[in-house]
Amino acid sequence: MDAELLHSPVVGLAEEEEVDMTDWNLPLAFMKKRHTEKIEGSKALAQSWRMKDRMKTVSVALVLCLNVGVDPPDVVKTSPCARLECWIDPLSMSPQKALETIGANLQKQYENWQPRARYKQSLDPTVDEVKKLCTSLRRNAKEERVLFHYNGHGVPRPTVNGEIWVFNKNYTQYIPLSIYDLQTWMGSPSIFVYDCSNAGIIVKSFKQFALQREQELEVAAINPNHPLAQMPLPPSMKNCIQLAACEASELLPMNPDLPADLFTSCLTTPIKIALRWFCMQKSAKLVPGVTLDLIEKIPGRLNDRRTPLGELNWIFTAITDTIAWNVLPRDLFQKLFRQDLLVASLFRNFLLAERIMRSYNCTPVSSPRLPPTYMHAMWQAWDLAVDICLSQLPTIIEEGTAFRHSPFFAEQLTAFQVWLTMGVENRNPPEQLPIVLQVLLSQVHRLRALDLLGRFLDLGPWAVSLALSVGIFPYVLKLLQSSARELRPLLVFIWAKILAVDSSCQADLVKDNGHKYFLSVLADPYMPAEHRTMAVFILAVIVNNYNTGQEACLQGNLIAICLEQLNDPHPLLRQWVAICLGRIWQNFDSARWCGVRDSAHEKLYSLLSDPIPEVRCAAVFALGTFVGNSAERTDHSTTIDHNVAMMLAQLINDGSPIVRKELVVALSHLVVQYESNFCTVALQFMEEEKNYAVPSPANSTETGNVTPGRDSPAIPRLRSVNSYTNLRAATTSRTLNKSLQNLNLNEEGGPAAFSPGNLSTSSSASSTLGSPDNDEYLLSFETIDKMRRVSSYSSLNSLIGVSFNSVYTQIWRVLLHLAADPFPDVSDLAMKVLNSIAYKATMNARTQRILDSGSLTQSAPASPTSKGTLIHQAGASHRSKRSSSPSSGSPPMPGASSSSLTNEVPKPPAREAPPNRPPYTPTLGGQAPHSQQFPRTRKMFDKGPDQTAEDGDETAAHRSFISVSLQTGLCDWSAKYFAQPVMKIPEEHDLESQVRKEREWRFLRNARVRRQSQRITQRGVTRLDDQIFINRNPGVPSVVKFHPFNPCIAVADKDSICFWDWEKGERLDYFYNGNPRYTRITSMEYLNGHDCSLLLTATDDGALRIWKNFADQRNPEMVTAWQGLSDMLPTTRGLARRVSIYLDRSKQGGAFPRRRQGRQCLLKNK
Repeated sequence: MDAELLHSPVVGLAEEEEVDMTDWNLPLAFMKKRHTEKIEGSKALAQSWRMKDRMKTVSVALVLCLNVGVDPPDVVKTSPCARLECWIDPLSMSPQKALETIGANLQKQYENWQPRARYKQSLDPTVDEVKKLCTSLRRNAKEERVLFHYNGHGVPRPTVNGEIWVFNKNYTQYIPLSIYDLQTWMGSPSIFVYDCSNAGIIVKSFKQFALQREQELEVAAINPNHPLAQMPLPPSMKNCIQLAACEASELLPMNPDLPADLFTSCLTTPIKIALRWFCMQKSAKLVPGVTLDLIEKIPGRLNDRRTPLGELNWIFTAITDTIAWNVLPRDLFQKLFRQDLLVASLFRNFLLAERIMRSYNCTPVSSPRLPPTYMHAMWQAWDLAVDICLSQLPTIIEEGTAFRHSPFFAEQLTAFQVWLTMGVENRNPPEQLPIVLQVLLSQVHRLRALDLLGRFLDLGPWAVSLALSVGIFPYVLKLLQSSARELRPLLVFIWAKILAVDSSCQADLVKDNGHKYFLSVLADPYMPAEHRTMAVFILAVIVNNYNTGQEACLQGNLIAICLEQLNDPHPLLRQWVAICLGRIWQNFDSARWCGVRDSAHEKLYSLLSDPIPEVRCAAVFALGTFVGNSAERTDHSTTIDHNVAMMLAQLINDGSPIVRKELVVALSHLVVQYESNFCTVALQFMEEEKNYAVPSPANSTETGNVTPGRDSPAIPRLRSVNSYTNLRAATTSRTLNKSLQNLNLNEEGGPAAFSPGNLSTSSSASSTLGSPDNDEYLLSFETIDKMRRVSSYSSLNSLIGVSFNSVYTQIWRVLLHLAADPFPDVSDLAMKVLNSIAYKATMNARTQRILDSGSLTQSAPASPTSKGTLIHQAGASHRSKRSSSPSSGSPPMPGASSSSLTNEVPKPPAREAPPNRPPYTPTLGGQAPHSQQFPRTRKMFDKGPDQTAEDGDETAAHRSFISVSLQTGLCDWSAKYFAQPVMKIPEEHDLESQVRKEREWRFLRNARVRRQSQRITQRGVTRLDDQIFINRNPGVPSVVKFHPFNPCIAVADKDSICFWDWEKGERLDYFYNGNPRYTRITSMEYLNGHDCSLLLTATDDGALRIWKNFADQRNPEMVTAWQGLSDMLPTTRGLARRVSIYLDRSKQGGAFPRRRQGRQCLLKNK
């Protein structure tokens, strides 16, 4: 209904009508993110920024075929002609010396880009010399990359057959060298540079030979007699990179003002050739006094960004990186510009070669082929930077004036800022992003660059992925070494954004001691709470399931730092401090004992009563992992666990379902640690449930209030509710076709008195054995509810008696209570825990009976022992015969020689195995324990005495299984806050947003309805003759509630709600409320009726439920539910009267009154 109204045209509103301002000022209940979002983490984005196969070019072969003084026969050179090779005129000295000098210069030019590589020169070589050189370099390089540079200016052009030319020993002949052979010698990965005319022919031949090799290998794989079948598999040539000076049909430029090896000059000395080429253009005349000779005198070094030459080189790197990032596909950019430093440099310079050589009708070729980049707009920025630099050159050299730095980077940052400020939502990424990366290297612009980078990352996970792909990670990682305080807020914000999207960076931070930076930020009392919150979030990610990070942060005193800030006024900081504590001692015993020494668990107790539900939830998480540590248990640790458990039990009636869900998970950790004790308690509770005949309200429903059957063809079926697919009440409608009798517990006969060996199979324990996948449980909801009510006035404590076991009894009662929780996610988790223990208890009892029947010297007592050792008595004696050590993590068990949390089932004689075992064993995670995800040795819930299990393996498997299956997603959901925009104006405050416009329309509608009702009231109603609406409700109506502004009426029967449009006479929706079948809906109320309406329903068992998305085209969803009155006795349920709902104000966290129609309802911050 609401969705339909939102998009309806505004009909009947006069122009002078204005929205009633009271609507804008009214508070909204249950509209926090925990109410509107599903509690789960964001979907992990596929991270492609990390190079899986990062390489290094370790060897370089420089092959020069110049034959100085002799021109090749197939090339006719102009006069004058380009002569310079590596900026040396070969005719200015003897041929041999010229050759050696050129080779040495070329090596120096390459060493500027890769100084640590191994260089080998081969000057005017023969075929054998080239083969020896290539095979030697490949052998030494192993799996790394090798570069092959070929200068063929003194030999004929390559042939169409795929051959290049070298010399014979006497230099009397040109000898062809096949590219096929060169591939064989060089191997892969390799990079080839061809500086000769018609070089494109070599690239084509290389690809053809590579394809030929693959075809030969395919044939060899089919035919074992093939010669290649017996040889080792050669590497694929697909990983090879090629750079060629020109196309297959083009000649190299011969302009005498250019070097003969123009392509090589562009690749190895880009700034020098770029400045020379700039001066040769017509635009250079606008810069007076600049000549080619003056360019040679430009001061500075390439690696010093403070000098003119270094600044130009820095700008050139930023511009070519930016062009490549904006033009190339992301994967190709990563491969060519981020995988190998030398390859990245060569390809940046290749972009310059394309621009310069295309101006001379020569097109460089690469493999993989790049899109054209020579016309990119960023080249104009380069020309401007060169122009500004060269214009200062005469005065700098002649007069010695100071060099004025280029405004290039400041201008690009301004352009980036404009993109951030003025852009729209859906737009192309900012092309300046690679420049921001380069600016991080400059202290002058660093602060501004970090600020803009943080604003960009705040746009969302897509922006973080984009920044990581451009290569931002190593820069911000290195900046953590800075001690500048002004950078701290920016770096903390940036790292919070990065880790919220990609938590795998935790290893990099610990490796570089980056965690120390954030520890210092967190411990700094002068840092604002927001920045300390981000710091503790980063540390929480570092220690999350990462033992190295836990150890590093423990040594950094993280626990003490966190404990100091537990009571900080900032709620988000309190929340993440608790989460961080819970993660650092999760499965890390050293941190747990450090917490014990600092009384961490006692200090966390104060957060259990925090007014913010998320903070309470985080505290429960931290205490749950505190007791869930799987290390060896001592009396001290057991006492601590008991104290923590009893403190957690006080949250049983917490108003927020996320807290109660986390409570179930926390208690499940305790159940795993002390499983044997809980098995004993479970058996006692099941026996109590059978012995006490308590009238179940389920069997005494009032005939006048029963909802008609849903399967009747005359009655429309209920709407399915997505968020309520596993309703507890659905269990009651299943066929309970199995009972405890299926366990064959009484197979051998025996007395009817209770003992673990002969559990009663009476129908009062109406339980089901079946797969959780089929929603069948060992303990049905009725059985658990009956246990809960029985335990309220039974003498279980007198049966147990010992304080050691009383904690387990109380926790079992808490779990029973949570299994009847009105919120389905809470009850489902509790049902899993209860049924897992119930099954373990019954299976162990069955094993005990078999062992008792097989041994004449041992018999089971008639009632459970007070020490809780009955279940393990036989198992302990059996293990003692095998001299097996007890399982770690078991609590102290007085009176027993050993104990085990795994409830090991020893193997008795085969003849005593029962012939018929139940085919299924339900587990806590909803899967069979012998499913494919577990190793074959796993026997968590053994099916019979003919299967044995080792204590250690079973314990570990059971714990890991529970920890994986029982999770609330709170931490991941909380981490989404840092991944989403925090600087963006919320939609409800954005005057132009769709949400704001819809709200304005609703408030205009409200004003119109108020005026209409006022006119009707003033006019008065004398007679009620007009029938507006009549229809047949699917169930017997018990509560009716009109919507204050929509023509919608909600009609509740016993356990369902029907919505009608009373103007059109149409039924809008009909869905199930989720209350147990022996309860009924007694009250309804609309919340936020003036805006996005919610429906509150109350039942006579004291439970309240709040629904959204009702009466529209979407499925209704439960927002929250809680037990408003916890003392509603079973005998008072089912009464056909209205129950007044009052919330316990002592548990409220920010209650506020909501008045309407003369009644007041206090809504708790849930």
